[in-house]
Formats: sequence, structure tokens, C-alpha cells
Amino acid sequence: MPRDSPYRVELTPHERGILEGRARKYASPYREVIRAKIVLLAAEGLANEIIAARLDTTRQIVSKWRKRFCLSRLPGLEEGLRGGRPARFPPLRTTGGQRTPV
Repeated sequence: MPRDSPYRVELTPHERGILEGRARKYASPYREVIRAKIVLLAAEGLANEIIAARLDTTRQIVSKWRKRFCLSRLPGLEEGLRGGRPARFPPLRTTGGQRTPV
């Protein structure tokens, strides 16, 4: 039995424009595109289960991003800090087939 989300998404024209732009960008990271599409479909009134099926993801992911958008709007869709130990080695840069520290 599908559950209704307590988080109703209503977009301003500005937010809709930004999200539609993110959803259309081929060069954007997948995570940004999928988050934008989740919010756009939620704004259409679709249930989390339907959005998850359309975007081939889980209901929990849809629920997470719907809630974060409702609580923080567009900044809620940005990457948050991750826990864990800091990196011990610097990232590597590839130049001319050789890998060198940045």
C-alpha cells in the first residue's frame, strides 16, 4: 500500500527554471540530474513509489531528496559533508600518461 509523503513540493518559477536546467544538462553529474528530476516529478504530485519506478531508483532515495528539498529548498540538494577520516594522500593528476600529485 503506497504511503503519501507529508512533504508537498510546490516550486516557484525561479526554482522550476533552475531544476529544469539541471535535469536537461548532459554534462552534469548524474546525482544532480536525478535530484532535480525527483523534485520536478514530486512537484507534479506523483507518489514516491511512482517517481522511483520512473527514475529506476529506490523509494528511500526519492523520499530523502523530497524531504531535503522541502526543508532547505535548492541548497538542500547540494552535497553535504561526509563523515569519516580525512584523505591521507592528495588527489592525483594525470598529465601525459603519468600520474603526479596535485
